[in-house]
Amino acid sequence: MIPATFDYVRPATLEDALGVLAGAGDEAKVLSGGQSLLPLLRLRLSYPSVLVDVGRLGELRGIRDEDGHVLIGAGTTHDEVVRSAIVNAECPLVALATATVADPAVRHRGTFGGSLAHADPAGDLPAVAVALDMELVLRSASGERVVAAGDFFADYLETAMEPGEILTAVRVPKLGPGWGYHYEKFHRTAQAWAIVGVAAAVRVSGSGGERRVEQARVGLTNMGSVPVRATAVEAAVPGAGPDGSGLRDAAGLAADGTSPPSDLHASPGYRSHLARVLTRRALSAAALAVQG
Repeated sequence: MIPATFDYVRPATLEDALGVLAGAGDEAKVLSGGQSLLPLLRLRLSYPSVLVDVGRLGELRGIRDEDGHVLIGAGTTHDEVVRSAIVNAECPLVALATATVADPAVRHRGTFGGSLAHADPAGDLPAVAVALDMELVLRSASGERVVAAGDFFADYLETAMEPGEILTAVRVPKLGPGWGYHYEKFHRTAQAWAIVGVAAAVRVSGSGGERRVEQARVGLTNMGSVPVRATAVEAAVPGAGPDGSGLRDAAGLAADGTSPPSDLHASPGYRSHLARVLTRRALSAAALAVQG
């Protein structure tokens, strides 16, 4: 299909972009990599009056190590995130999950911030953001504010961003030593959205036969209208062995409190089953990844 008519603006600076957004209000859409927005425009599921192209703004790109967290510019491509030495060293779960996004062509064009701002609960990165308690930095012509990932995703394709705001960067906390990570998902083809996905971070202490899981962070993909934090699983994990029945029992709680969608690919019951199975795999793989 052909998109509805809109004005196109390519600002030279971030400040210019914020000025355009301030004048356009909720009639504007921000274009970065375009891998999520352009399909919506073609299907006329989105019809902005103004399209603000920020894809060439260097101010929105880059990855740097800061005290206690890693800062990822919203315009940084998925491929740049996957190949980043800083991300792989300090927040490996981000690299693991980002490497599963769509295919290489999409990862070279799509952006880290664009995927989060799109807020599709079937996307891989929102669940990781929730599991790791990321912070999203929002800018407007009137100033800057920071929103926790748990408060950012409001509903299906809806976020806490207000008209005139743009996501400029994401802060990923460093969890430190003793943590293992894994992202597990089930999908029909390599390029397809996840039917269900699980982002897991697990902290293990002890050595030999005394190794125990002390803490876990688990985010679920496509188990509701927003990414879901599997709090029941997290509460049941402490004290479990990294390869014993404790993790399996905790994973059995993965679907608790969720509202999985029903569509052509899976029923809610099937998604709940997948959540339990994939959570067990993700927890086990993350725990066994910890050296000890």
